[in-house]
Parts: sequence; C-alpha cells; structure tokens
Amino acid sequence: MTSHNPALPPIGAHIQIKGGLAKGGLAYTDAVGARAVQVFVGNPRGWKASAGDPRQDAAFTAGCAERGVPSFIHTPFLVNVGSPSEATVEQSVATIRHNLARGAQLGVRGVVVHAGSAVGEDRYEAALAQLHERLLPVLDELPEGAPRLLIEPTAGGGKSLAATVQDLGPYLAALDAHPAVGICFDTCHAWAAGHDFSVPGGMTATLDALVTTVGPGRLGLVHANDSLDTCGSTRDRHTTIGAGSIGAAPFAELLTHPAMAGVPVVVETPSQGGGTAWGGHAADIALLTALRDGTATAAAAA
Repeated sequence: MTSHNPALPPIGAHIQIKGGLAKGGLAYTDAVGARAVQVFVGNPRGWKASAGDPRQDAAFTAGCAERGVPSFIHTPFLVNVGSPSEATVEQSVATIRHNLARGAQLGVRGVVVHAGSAVGEDRYEAALAQLHERLLPVLDELPEGAPRLLIEPTAGGGKSLAATVQDLGPYLAALDAHPAVGICFDTCHAWAAGHDFSVPGGMTATLDALVTTVGPGRLGLVHANDSLDTCGSTRDRHTTIGAGSIGAAPFAELLTHPAMAGVPVVVETPSQGGGTAWGGHAADIALLTALRDGTATAAAAA
C-alpha cells in the first residue's frame, strides 16, 4: 500500500464495476492507479433502487479502507428536487435517501447530486422553496458520521438552479447552510457555465469565489474533466485532460489551490485508451498526479 500525503488531493476516477462493486470495482481501481473512487450503486439513468450485494459491499468497503482510497456515490441523473412534477420530486427525494443509506453502508465520504433545474419559466424561487421543504428533512435525519450530500452545479443549460459557483449562495441558503451539505465542483460544468480558466489565474479566481460563496470546508470532491466545447457553451461534453478546450494548465492551478488540500479528485473522462478499456483513465490520473506534484509541466502535457 502506498503512503499518501494527506495535504495533497488524492486523484482517481469514476470506476467501472462490471463483475461487482468489489470484484470489478477494486480491480479497476488498481488497474488505473486510482487513489479516490466514485461509483453508481444502481442504473444511472433509471429510478430503480438496488439493495446491493452484502458480500460485495463489505469487500468493497474493506478494499477501499486497505488502499486508503476515499469513495463517493453519484446519484442517478434523473434526480431533480426542483422539478415542477410532484412524481419526479418524490422519486428524487426517495433516490437521494436511498443513495445516502447505501453510502452509509459502504462507508463513502459523500453522495453527489446534480443541483437540478426549475424546468419551467419563472419557477426559480418556487424551486428553491421546494428544496427547502423537501430536502431539509432528509438532511436533518442523517445520523452523526453519515456521508455528506455534495451538490454539483450543472453546465448551465435550461433553468439550472446552480451552474456558476456564485449560484451556490442562494442554493445553500435554501438548505439553511446545513452542515451535511458539501459541494462537488466539476471543471467541465464550470467552464460550460462561463468560468474562464483559459486566462492566467482563471481557475484560482473561480475556486476563490467558490470559497467566498459557500465558506471554507464545503468543497468535498472535484470532477476533473476537460471539455469538447467552448467556455460559456452550457454544453456538458467531457474529454481527456489536456485534449479539450480547457487544456492542461488550469488543472495544475486547480490541484495546487489551498482550498484543494486533501480534497479528492475523480476523472469522468473517456475510459478507453492505450489499447485497453481503462487506459484513458490511467493516463488522465497519471497526468493529473504529475501536474499536482510538479513533475510535469502543462506545456509538456499539451
């Protein structure tokens, strides 16, 4: 087992779990050299809740602990507590509850949920009020030591409830700045929402604004993804680190920012590469690790 400086962000991936959470997931973790992992615990594009396999669960939890690898769950993409549809809101709340319970079983550090959308015109205030009414009870019932619920701003399309880091101010206020709420920052989403990392200090300014908006200690996870689209596009299309419109340099800036001390990073980039089903993730993790450690320059990575 390799030792890790707790002040440095551990870098990993959203892992593939074909063959089981432990059997497939841990093998994938080792193959790509992941030092942090994120998983789905059900169909990411459906509502059906899975109880999981107790033996796989226990082995996954033990395997992550042995490796010193923090783990996270990502909720299904359908979740939207701000929706005008009561059926969607009910299923979203039930899904968040289920994923938090599964997270507690697995010993994960956080459960990621997209910030959601008001969907219709002039529903922003109503959607925030809905968050307050429907999500606060879920947070209040969490036991001590439960995973945090990590709100992930989206790329800004439609009637997004939070896309820029400044949008997190009213969002967090709607949840009474609950201590169980953290933030998951996605570089591709922030770029799509208009945060310009191409200017020197652009990433630093964005993270500074994040901390100013939500306070220190709220940042719980980063999704490191390059983008196929231009800044402000509101399009969420991930690509390999350094191969997109963001480029490698802003990731070096990200990984050395004071707010990132100990905050895990996972890539959600294309996994295929180097002739294997996982080589893309292995290469992205290696590049980000080198940028973090100062053993590769962004210019060399470009």
